[in-house]
Amino acid sequence: MQGSKLYVGNLTYAVTNEQLEELFANHGSVKEATVIEGKGFGFVEMSSTAEAEAAKEALDGTDFGGRTMRVDEARPPKERGPRRGPRY
Repeated sequence: MQGSKLYVGNLTYAVTNEQLEELFANHGSVKEATVIEGKGFGFVEMSSTAEAEAAKEALDGTDFGGRTMRVDEARPPKERGPRRGPRY
């Protein structure tokens, strides 16, 4: 693992940023926890790569809110080219 930011998938839509932060805080210091509303996933940034790895190992595949979480290292956002659409 190279970074300290984690992707957290298969969340219930009712999960809050605070609940996600509380869950991951059991495995290290959380810098930021963000749930993407209405999408069922979010991101957690830990204070170090070692803490991120520990949280991933401990939480990937565990039950949270009745769903099996998927925890993995976050990938950098894809670069997007210019928007294409109808020209008026």
